[in-house]
Parts: sequence; structure tokens; C-alpha cells
Amino acid sequence: MGTALIVLAVTAAVFLLRKGPRAAVVGGVAGLALPAFHLAYLNREGPGNVCHATAGGSTCVDEYAPLPFLVVGALLFVAGFLLFLMRKRPHQGNG
Repeated sequence: MGTALIVLAVTAAVFLLRKGPRAAVVGGVAGLALPAFHLAYLNREGPGNVCHATAGGSTCVDEYAPLPFLVVGALLFVAGFLLFLMRKRPHQGNG
């Protein structure tokens, strides 16, 4: 799974850099939200010790609070979106 994500990230970076570094920065900022959202999803039943019944008994794991990961992901996504909007706005000159 990790190798597939690295290949996907490198491919996306190549396509973004072909359009120019500014587009890559905007996409990179918004793209950083994805791991944060993923961590929030993985810890959705936390915080604390979470147990699940299995065929052989039960499995318990410690989970973090998902809210901080969700907030960081949302902030990164909004920051990327705002950078995209600012980049697309036509520059106004004096005169």
C-alpha cells in the first residue's frame, strides 16, 4: 500500500511540475490534507483503547482523538483552495 502511494505521489508531482511550480505548490498544500483525513478516519472511534470482537476473541488498539487530524486536514484543504483562487484571479495593474 505504501509503495503504491509513493508511486502515485511521484506521478502527480511530475504532472503538477509540468504546469509550473505554482500549480505544484497549490496542489501540494491541498494534497497534504489527504493523510490528515486518513488518520482522522483511522482513529474515528478514539480516543482511548478500542476493542473489537474477532473469531478468536478480541483485538484492542489505542487510538488518538480524530478531531485534531480532521481540523488540520480541513485547514490544509481550505488553504490550498484559497491559494488556487488567489492564483486564478487576474492581476490588476495601476494605470
